[in-house]
Amino acid sequence: MDFAEKIDNVADRAEDQLDRIRNEESTKQALVIPFIKALGYDVYDLSEVVPEFTADFAEKKGEKVDYAILHNDTPSILIECKPTGADLEIKHEEQLFRYFQVTDARIGILTNGVKYRFFSDLEESNKMDERPFLELNLFDFNEQEIEELKNLRKSTFDLEEMVDTARELKYRKALHEYLQTQWNDPEEEFVHFMTQQVYDGRVTQNRRDQFRPIIKQALKQLVHNKVRGHLTSALAEEEASVEDDLSGGQSDGEDELPEGVVKQDGDVVTLEEEIEGYRIVRAILRERVDVNRIAKRDLKSYFNVLLDDTNRQPICRFYFHGEQMRIGLFDKEKNVSRVPIDSVDDIYDHADHLQKTVTFYEGE
Repeated sequence: MDFAEKIDNVADRAEDQLDRIRNEESTKQALVIPFIKALGYDVYDLSEVVPEFTADFAEKKGEKVDYAILHNDTPSILIECKPTGADLEIKHEEQLFRYFQVTDARIGILTNGVKYRFFSDLEESNKMDERPFLELNLFDFNEQEIEELKNLRKSTFDLEEMVDTARELKYRKALHEYLQTQWNDPEEEFVHFMTQQVYDGRVTQNRRDQFRPIIKQALKQLVHNKVRGHLTSALAEEEASVEDDLSGGQSDGEDELPEGVVKQDGDVVTLEEEIEGYRIVRAILRERVDVNRIAKRDLKSYFNVLLDDTNRQPICRFYFHGEQMRIGLFDKEKNVSRVPIDSVDDIYDHADHLQKTVTFYEGE
């Protein structure tokens, strides 16, 4: 089982247990301990994980942080837990802040079992930053966040490397948030700066007002063109790799085939949309697996997309012959759900599900 699947299992557990959790202690037992275990630490080995770790400081003695993760008998990660459903408020950060000052730990985690906020001391040594370098929500996370979380695993943990990574993550996240703000509603300083890059005259308030919608549109057009170019390139490669499918299976009488049909073998009719959908699935999964492992089988009732050309590893199905196009998506028990789509392009909306399906088979 790979790391992503372990975190998926913790998330599934959190969803199943949520209604039964009543307090902080049950949050720790049901959610936080499985999370620590997913990182590769033995929660029953006190040389690795110490519950109720004492962290004395001047104002108070004997206060304890919920968990300390040790490396070489030295605390490197502190974890402060709150009940599930509790907001991770600034007062909770201040509590972790105090613990941080009196230990050698460089990583602090504040969690309610579902949401996790990760802190370090990047601005000033032994003083926890106010802004987290990473945030994770078990009910809403992406692949990139899982990649970043991997640095905290026992098998790969290196304190200095982790701090360097935290620094990059923190400022990259801050820049992303800043750019997102400018995307939604550009600030005066940003509009002024951007206007100066293209306008030679004096930048007055009227000029800024004139350029604001132009800048917003330029940003959106830039992203649109980048995404369009990436998808066009990927689809072009897939089109070349399956070119034979469009020609090799057709008979000399291919001109007699109905419009939109690329192949007909008895009752099995292969549509252009099915071949296009197959290309899109290959484009989506090309970074996960060798696309040569992604096979197709066209049947009378549906078009199958398989991993390693085996029915034991279905990726998805296309039901494109009816009035309503549908894509069949599989769960871990290989039960299929038929989801309506308006066009083959809507397959991209299910990219995460398709990637998780392939990841599940790879884990098996």
